[in-house]
Amino acid sequence: MTIAVFSAKPYDRRYFTAANAARGHRLSFHEERLTPETARLAHGSETVCAFVNDRLDAGVLARLAAGGTRLIALRSAGYNHVDLVAAAALGLTVVYVPGYSPHAVAEHTVALLLTLNRRIHQAHARVRRGDFSLDGLMGFDLEGKTFGLVGTGRIGTITGRIMQGFGCRVLACDPFPSDEAREAGFVFCELDELLARSDVVSLHCPLVPATRHLINATTLERMKPGATLLNTSRGGLIDTPATIAAIESGQLGRLGLDVYENEAGFFYEDHSAGPLADETLARLIALPNVLVTGHQGFLTHEALGNIAETTLKSVDDFAAGRPCPLALRPPDARSA
Repeated sequence: MTIAVFSAKPYDRRYFTAANAARGHRLSFHEERLTPETARLAHGSETVCAFVNDRLDAGVLARLAAGGTRLIALRSAGYNHVDLVAAAALGLTVVYVPGYSPHAVAEHTVALLLTLNRRIHQAHARVRRGDFSLDGLMGFDLEGKTFGLVGTGRIGTITGRIMQGFGCRVLACDPFPSDEAREAGFVFCELDELLARSDVVSLHCPLVPATRHLINATTLERMKPGATLLNTSRGGLIDTPATIAAIESGQLGRLGLDVYENEAGFFYEDHSAGPLADETLARLIALPNVLVTGHQGFLTHEALGNIAETTLKSVDDFAAGRPCPLALRPPDARSA
C-alpha cells in the first residue's frame, strides 16, 4: 500500500523503513504536520500515518477520503485528536498502537520525579558554571511517601510498581481497575482522598470530556500542600493557568510535565532561535520548580521499533482484507 507518513522525524524514517524492508509498502515521509493545508500531500495515498499533534478533524478526514485514503494508521496510543464519528461516516478505518512500550513512559515519569525532587537539572546547570554550592537543592526521601496514581492502565500500573520499589505507599484511582493493578497491592480510593493524602500525584488516564482539566483550581486546592504533580499522559488533563497559580502560591510544590495542552506547533520542533509565542508555556518553563520535556516519554529504541512494527502490521491486515484487531470505533459503537 501507499503510506503517507506525517510529522516524520529522522527516527520515524529509520524505524519505519527498517520495519517495512520485508513488506514492500510504498512509504512517503512528510516533515509537515497534517493540517487542512497539508492534507493535499496525501493525495493518492491509501494510508495516512499520523502522530499525536496531527489534525484529524472532520474537515481534514474529508479531504483525505476525497484523495483516496482508506486507512488512518495512528502511530500513537492516544486518539483524542481523531473525529472517529466522521471517520466512520466517510468509510475510513482508524487503527492505533495501544501498547508500544509502557515501560518507556513509566520510566520517564519516574525520571521526571527524581530530577525534580533532587533538583538534578538545577545542580547540573550550576556545576557547568563552576558553582558547586548546595543551597536550594534540598530534596526528600521517597521511602515512606505516598504516591498517587490517577489511572491504572499498563503505564500507570508499571509506574506504581516502580514506586513501590522505592518504598512508597501507592494509592490509586480508576473507575475500571485492571486485575494487574489490583494484584499489585495498590490501595484504591476516590480522587479527593488520593489528592489529599498523596505526596506525589501522577496522571495516567486518557483525555476524554470527563477528564479534561481534571486538575484545576478546585482539585489543586484539595492536594496536600507542597505536593508534586506529574503528567506524562495528555496535556489537556491539566488546567495550565490554574496549575501555574498553584505553583506560584506554594500550594503545589513541584510540577513535572512531558505533555502540554497547547503543545501542537511547539513540541517536536526547534524554537530556540526566538522567544516562545506561547506566553503560558514560556511562563511555565521559567518556574524553577517546574520541569518540562517535549513529549519524549515514548522515545526509546524498543518503543520506536514496536510502534513501527505494530503500525505496519495493521496496514498488512487492512491490505489483505483481514480484520484489524487495533481498529477504533466511534463512542456509540464502542458502547453498543
